[in-house]
Amino acid sequence: MAIGAAAKKAGISRQSLQYYLMVGLLEPTEITSAGRRLFDEKAVERIRIIRQLNDSGYPLRAIRELFMQGRTDLKGDSSERL
Repeated sequence: MAIGAAAKKAGISRQSLQYYLMVGLLEPTEITSAGRRLFDEKAVERIRIIRQLNDSGYPLRAIRELFMQGRTDLKGDSSERL
């Protein structure tokens, strides 16, 4: 799905999703030959996890570090509670 649809499905603004991309919290699932960034359900779940962690007080920099350290489980619909 396109960036706007992924943002809407995850419950965030398109601008927030673009910021997540810019700071390295998320990568598009696919980039088309025309340069469109596309996202799958797993990416939408990751966006939701980022939002939940941020809403609970984690700064985005700390969330990125958690992902880099592998401290979240992004398989399926579950996430490791921190």
